[in-house]
Amino acid sequence: MRKEDLENLMPEWARRFYSKRMFSITDLFKNDKAIIGMIHLLPLPGSPAYEGWSIDEIENHALKEARILEENGVDGLIVENMWDLPYYSGASRIPPEEMTAHAVVARHVVKHTSLPVGITVIHNGGRVALSIAKAAGARFIRVCLYTGAAVWDTGEFDHGNAAELMRMRKWLYAEDIKFFVDVVKKHSVVFPGITLETHATWADFYLADALIVTGRMTGLPPTPEDVKIVKEIVGDTPVLIGSGLTPENAEKLLRYADGAIVGTYFKVKGYTQNPVDPERVRKLMDVVNKLRGKR
Repeated sequence: MRKEDLENLMPEWARRFYSKRMFSITDLFKNDKAIIGMIHLLPLPGSPAYEGWSIDEIENHALKEARILEENGVDGLIVENMWDLPYYSGASRIPPEEMTAHAVVARHVVKHTSLPVGITVIHNGGRVALSIAKAAGARFIRVCLYTGAAVWDTGEFDHGNAAELMRMRKWLYAEDIKFFVDVVKKHSVVFPGITLETHATWADFYLADALIVTGRMTGLPPTPEDVKIVKEIVGDTPVLIGSGLTPENAEKLLRYADGAIVGTYFKVKGYTQNPVDPERVRKLMDVVNKLRGKR
């Protein structure tokens, strides 16, 4: 649905219901072509790579990354449990020792930045992500599988969670928290017959606030053609690049997208495991600002 379609809705309940979604990226971020920087948390307690760091150490690492990203011009942040791999699939399987640490650190980030902050819990921990966002004061969550069905790289078969999340958001008085929703997400293979067009149409029908288009794996970009297809389907609903944006492909991908989530490119030497490199952040933001018409 496009924003102008709201005027044609006769029942007042329908106008109220549909008007709660985002119709522009600037509803949440200060700039068009918004760039959202990733804060990849250190491995959290209980995960295989965890080495006994205190919560203070994990918080300090996250805050250092947040400051670098904010000082060099990004428009938003996502706090993600990137290094809790191999991942569990679905919110019911996320260990409490990981989710509680994630919530504590996320709250610390929210309190120390002026940027909108989002939450991701891999793989598809939508209910956990929404709970963390509510507790931390975050503004949005990334939902890995909102509609449809897929098999994750860990082998689990998974399904969409739109019905649960929409209801839970209302129960929690959290309708200000937006849902950024992946279509044909990286690290997964969708159920046969679910095309990109179908997945985008379903996600839009269930009132996703933004749709995310990715490549096949972390750090790999989608094709401009795929981004264009999704944008043409959803109209005013924002579309984001979910992986692989670089200074070299930014013009082609942002021609159709309303923004991007950037993790790997911002890291030292372009390795996802490395810390954020301020020079790389500045380099990409210079390109994006030129595309916005700024100098």
